[in-house]
Order: sequence, then C-alpha cells, then structure tokens
Amino acid sequence: MPERKAVIAGLELPGQPFSPSVLLEEVELLLRNLGITSAGTVIQRRSRPDPAFLLGKGKAEELALFCKTLGATLLVCNESLTPGQKNNLQRTTGVEVWDRPFVIMKIFELRASSSEAKMQVEMALCKYEIPHLKGLGAQMSRLGGGIGTRGPGETEFERHRRKLERRVRDIGKKLGILKRKRTLQRDRRKKMNLPVVSLVGYTNSGKSSLLRALSGDASLVAENRLFSTLDTFMRKVRLPSGREILLSDTVGFIRDLPPGLVAAFRTTLEEIVSSSFLVFVLDAAAADFQEIREVVEKTVQEIGGGDIPRFFALNKCDLLAADTKRVMEEKFREAGEAAVFISALSGTGLSELLATLDAFLLKTETISREGDGD
Repeated sequence: MPERKAVIAGLELPGQPFSPSVLLEEVELLLRNLGITSAGTVIQRRSRPDPAFLLGKGKAEELALFCKTLGATLLVCNESLTPGQKNNLQRTTGVEVWDRPFVIMKIFELRASSSEAKMQVEMALCKYEIPHLKGLGAQMSRLGGGIGTRGPGETEFERHRRKLERRVRDIGKKLGILKRKRTLQRDRRKKMNLPVVSLVGYTNSGKSSLLRALSGDASLVAENRLFSTLDTFMRKVRLPSGREILLSDTVGFIRDLPPGLVAAFRTTLEEIVSSSFLVFVLDAAAADFQEIREVVEKTVQEIGGGDIPRFFALNKCDLLAADTKRVMEEKFREAGEAAVFISALSGTGLSELLATLDAFLLKTETISREGDGD
C-alpha cells in the first residue's frame, strides 16, 4: 500500500509567539508518526487569517494545483480550522483537509492503550466532530420529497449529531466514576504520608525514561516517539534520606494542545495538580528549548498547577556542548531557579537530582508546618 502524502500549510502572522517554520516541522513530525509523509510545505504571510479559507481563496486555489502536482491526497493546516474554513478548503482543493488539533488527536488515538485513555480520546474526537458536521452537509444530504419538507439528509445529519452527543454523555459518566476512584486513591496516599512528585514536560522529553531509571522498573516502556505515555504511571522511589516518594509520569505537552483533549484528560492531569512537587523535565538539547519551556510552564499554569513547588531536570545533557551548558547554568542561576543537568539514559546527574528533590521536599514541608503553626 503506497504511503500517504500530505501538503502542510501555515500562516505567518504579526506577533506570532513561535516561528511558522518550527511549527510546520513539528506538524511534519506528527504526521510521520501517523505514517504520512510531507510532500511539501506552504507558508503564507498575512495580517490576519482569512475568515472563509484561513489562507485566502487565491492561495487555496494554488494549493489545489500544488497537491495535484505532488500527488498529495491530504492538506494539513497548522492552525485550528472553523467548520466553514475546512469545508471551503476541501471543496476548493479537492483533497481531505485536517487541522493541527485533529492531527494531535489522531496521534493520541493511535497511542491510547488503556480503556481510560481510549475513552478520553474518543470523547475529544466526538466533541471535535460535532461542530464540523455542518461541513459534511452535502455528503450527508439527499434530495427531499417536496417544497418545505425536511429531506432525509437533514434527518441523517441530526441523527448523527445526536449519536455523538449521546456518546459524549456516556463517556463522561464513565470518566466521572474513574475520577471518583482517583480521588479515593489520592486520599489513601495522603493517609500513608507518601508525597507525590510529578514529572511534567513536553512530549518526548524523556519523562518515561527518567521514571524507569529512578524506579529501577525495567517493565516501564520508554520509547523515542511522540506521546508514548497517555496514562499515569506511579512508582515508589527512595530518596537519599531514606524516605520514599511516589514518582508520577503522565501525558506530555505540546504547543496548542487541543482544548478538547485537555478537557477529556482532565482526570489524568489532576494527578499533576494534586502533587506535592513538580519536576519539569526538559530536553536541554532542543533547538527551541526556551519556547518548549514556555509551553510547559503555560500548560501547568492553565491546568491549575502554577503554585506547586518545582525545579528543572534538564535532560539529554550529554548532547550539549560545554559552552552551551555553561550559558544555560548561568541563566538559571541568575533567575534564581534550581536546575539539574541529567541524562536519563546514561544515568548522569540522577544522584544529584534525587538529592535536590530530597532537600526541596524537606524545605517545603518545613515551611508548610511553620505556616500551620501560625
């Protein structure tokens, strides 16, 4: 079966926080994880997105020819598309059209292995599909039987919408039961006086590898791919002082994580918010390190974990040049932020990481006890 090819398109807008070329490279990597190759990329500079076509009607007509010339059967836009924009682009280009949120959800769908993760992804996809049903009107309609009557196509549209809405409600109830179970589990852990430390970071930053290395559990899967972990994994880890903690790893972050996925994975992400401490695991060798750090910090803030004590574990330090490492150390020191350089694969810096975590937890608990005494 021939490999599917896609054309990737994006906008360059004034004041964009991220470079369009970096974003398109990321979309290309996401598609590669789905077995889809990039046939070409297009970046259009605009003052604002076109309300009807995102890229403008003229550019959409150019993309139709571009896709045909390259043999691409898929157009992927880096931005989120409205139902109208998606429908207009599909009609004009003659190929299937996806947007960035849908690509990320397809990756999640591919990676989901547990029943909870599968339900969370299905809920996000259903919520995504409902507003886009209108764009399928022509495909779902057939000629009605008279003037002013509701044709069978309209009936089919409404039936499908009701089916999706009913599925969202059913999944929501099941996830609600799981949420209550998680709450009970957290309450039991509190009674056991086991602090929970969560590893948070960008997808493929090495969180799973770090949990595996620190816990010594070789059964944990740590793969060099996007979103290899969608579920929460917890393992006991002993600190230098002899005390034990629960170290948690959960779903990684990415730029423009679809709100539907954030909402669907709320019960999983609540494990982060209920943590005693956070370790921000960042790929120190990433070319866009600062942008990735900002995405992680912003996402943690958005899910309600902005006030939880934290420090940084700068992973893959063995790939850093000595000069680059010195500059990074100085920047963190000047900002008054703790950072430990590690390599989860080679074991470099892991003893220092555990000692730093031990000291921080002791300090945090001391401050908390003093506050309770007041």
